[in-house]
Amino acid sequence: MPLTFHWFLPTYGDSRHIVGGGHGVATGSAGGVRPATLGYLGQVAAAAEQLGFAGALTPTGAWCEDAWLTTAFLVERTERLKFLVAFRPGLISPTLAAQMAATYQWHSGGRLLLNVVTGGESHEQRAYGDFLAKDDRYARTEEFLRVVTALWRGETVDLVGRHISVEGARLGRVPAPTPPIYFGGSSAAAGPVAARHADVYLTWGEPPDQVAAKLDWIQRLAREHGRTLRYGIRLHVITRDTSEQAWAEAQRLLDGLDAETIERVQQGLARSESEGQRRMLALHGGGTRTGLRDLEVAPNLWAGIGLVRGGAGTALVGSHREVADRIAEYATLGITEFVLSGYPHLEEAYWFGEGVLPILAERGLWQAPSLAGGGADGAALAVPFAPTSPGKVSP
Repeated sequence: MPLTFHWFLPTYGDSRHIVGGGHGVATGSAGGVRPATLGYLGQVAAAAEQLGFAGALTPTGAWCEDAWLTTAFLVERTERLKFLVAFRPGLISPTLAAQMAATYQWHSGGRLLLNVVTGGESHEQRAYGDFLAKDDRYARTEEFLRVVTALWRGETVDLVGRHISVEGARLGRVPAPTPPIYFGGSSAAAGPVAARHADVYLTWGEPPDQVAAKLDWIQRLAREHGRTLRYGIRLHVITRDTSEQAWAEAQRLLDGLDAETIERVQQGLARSESEGQRRMLALHGGGTRTGLRDLEVAPNLWAGIGLVRGGAGTALVGSHREVADRIAEYATLGITEFVLSGYPHLEEAYWFGEGVLPILAERGLWQAPSLAGGGADGAALAVPFAPTSPGKVSP
């Protein structure tokens, strides 16, 4: 199966240096930040589309612009690119979220992908008025997705749950195609939710042996529910014509970080409730390892990004062929989707798109998307507005 590649929209701003932020940490950069205007984000989206990326992830949180609204504006600036919209399921009604997704599919021609983010930081959730504990948030996410997926099937939903209750919920138009659900989470509470509802399980860029163990865990849980998932990985990339050039770029990014900033960010990230964030911090010892090669935690896998950035904190660093080799290695584990980014996002998209993707195409691991077929995956562009079926979902 050919691999699928997505890029990233930096809706918190971009820079020639690492832009930190996420997981309750305020954004910041060692250098000048390019504002996250529609003009600039449109350039990044257009470049990703031209280079052959299938979609673009847009983050969620207080540290960035709203993903739903931003990507809705960008639909008109692109033709084929899908938008992997990250959203938090506890902040709006599941019926409204299902309706928003259906509207998005209708107006975009089926170009919506959904990244469900339960939220790993209680202090940030409380700022949005959400006071549930972490495990309860995952329980609510499961109920939320139960309602949403039933509505997308055209059912009428009655549900009285621990956290969510709806009565007579239904959609006037179901989304076509149904948006695939991307879901990440490394905690014990996250796994069963992913197994029941995810189409694509996402992991951050850990060393291959750790990724393999995590995929084995999720695969086992999914089999218990009679399901088969696809698997993706979230990574940054620093790829150049030669390995020396790539590592020199990593050194330049590292030189832009001062010890005070690293310490401040690491103190903030240390209070994270996210198991995935804990695993990211372990790769660089919570900021205790700051040497260029000391941060290489597996061949060509560099943990320097995570010194100042919450969430995905590792990058593939190397020549185009070395990066292609590492991607092929992850593919042998079962990873078929790669969500990538780099600093700055516009220029790094070209380094990867023009340097690595042709090598993967030569190896039969990637095929450039086609504009044929009109909608996403060849789907029809229009769906009539018609009553949905009367089936019901019970608690």
